[in-house]
Amino acid sequence: MWIVQIALKRPYTFVVVALLLMIFGPLAIIRTPTDIFPDIKIPVVSVVWTYTGMLPDDMSGRVVYYYERTLTTQVNDIEHIESQSLPGVGIVKIFFQPDANINAAVSQVTALSQTVLKRLPPGVTPPLILSYNASSVPILQLALSSQTLLDNQLFDISNNFIRPQLAEVEGAAVPSPYGGKNRQIQVDLDYHAMRSKGITPDDVTTALAKQNLILPAGTEKIGKFEYNVILNASPKVLDDLNDLPVKTVNGATIYIKDVAYVRDGFSPQQNMVRVNGRHSVLTTVQKNGAASTLDIIRHVKQLLPRIEAGAPAGLIVKLIGDQSLFVKSAIAGVIREGVIAAALTSLMILLFLGSWRSTLIITVSIPLAVLAAIIGLSVAGQTINIMTLGGLSLAVGILVDDATVTIENMNWHLEHGKHVEEAILDGASQIVVPAFVSLLSICIVFVPMFFLTGVPKYLFVPLAEAVIFSMVASF
Repeated sequence: MWIVQIALKRPYTFVVVALLLMIFGPLAIIRTPTDIFPDIKIPVVSVVWTYTGMLPDDMSGRVVYYYERTLTTQVNDIEHIESQSLPGVGIVKIFFQPDANINAAVSQVTALSQTVLKRLPPGVTPPLILSYNASSVPILQLALSSQTLLDNQLFDISNNFIRPQLAEVEGAAVPSPYGGKNRQIQVDLDYHAMRSKGITPDDVTTALAKQNLILPAGTEKIGKFEYNVILNASPKVLDDLNDLPVKTVNGATIYIKDVAYVRDGFSPQQNMVRVNGRHSVLTTVQKNGAASTLDIIRHVKQLLPRIEAGAPAGLIVKLIGDQSLFVKSAIAGVIREGVIAAALTSLMILLFLGSWRSTLIITVSIPLAVLAAIIGLSVAGQTINIMTLGGLSLAVGILVDDATVTIENMNWHLEHGKHVEEAILDGASQIVVPAFVSLLSICIVFVPMFFLTGVPKYLFVPLAEAVIFSMVASF
């Protein structure tokens, strides 16, 4: 009741508060990141080991197993570890505690990986270390196709032309493309020719390794000029590799072209993408960091004209999997529900009570409560996502009940001849306790969500906060 008495004595104060909500509410909507899911603060570091040709059992037993055992003794704040062994690839996912310092964790994992490298089978390359969290999800995909370009050309365009440009977008992470054929210089061996000339595959490998070199030679000062000295033994033209000598047999020099053929080819294709039945290459854009999903997708779409202008003729870029449509639909749903609720309630008040003032109060109070809730969510560090929007949608119906009951009770006292202020005080005094009990009863239902742990905590706490903030603002 005290707040009602203050409002009657200081009406302009509450008018100013309402205006502040109308100002800071839209600002909070603009500045608060808009995402698909809440920020799931479970940091993950993936370590990818590669050893071409190694069997999964050997990768698991000789690389991954030893690496996992070393991690548990030298890296802090590990929640659990998952691993997967594939032909030539070992993937170790390290899940850290939610409050872990991810930068320190990455530093520890990197230092340990370099130390362990010396103890693993010779030939294992240094691992690829990736840092992300559970909120790093694909938000947009670019499907590249063409009727004139080959699959390896599509892959090369995606990997070396489009990815660097998309990396300019703040908060965007662009992994390697899917589909297509990865460009690679291939050496096709002719085993019949090698057998007839006494050449082994190791001879061809040794010849390429020794004669395809780039050697730094420094500079040479002649007179008053200092020249860069080039000792580049690497052929600049691909066909020149076929003219490299392999071995001299019985006084005759055997060249690579005699026992093999070097060509511009591609590595064996391990995945395939089809869009509308046509071979394509898929470039995935993931959300990484605190940037808004809508902002990332908008910036990517703004880059598309520039990308298409610089791309080869015949390239078709099609956007698929646009998650911004889903987010915009959820936002539109909340706005639609709020507008319908406010309109129907105002119409009901106008028809049954015949008071334009009561109708205006209802029309204003529901949006103000929602704006206050959004401000509270922004201060609490939450984003606008499907969970918070779901909580606001859930609260709209309750906000309508609170406003309707309060206005109706005050109007009843007015009809009995009481003065406006007296009717407000008497009506509010009768409503305040039941409304407060109703507020506690609804809010207490969501209190257990704050005791959840893991992923459910990060998903449902924002929903609970949206409902509670809305209810408190409405009360």
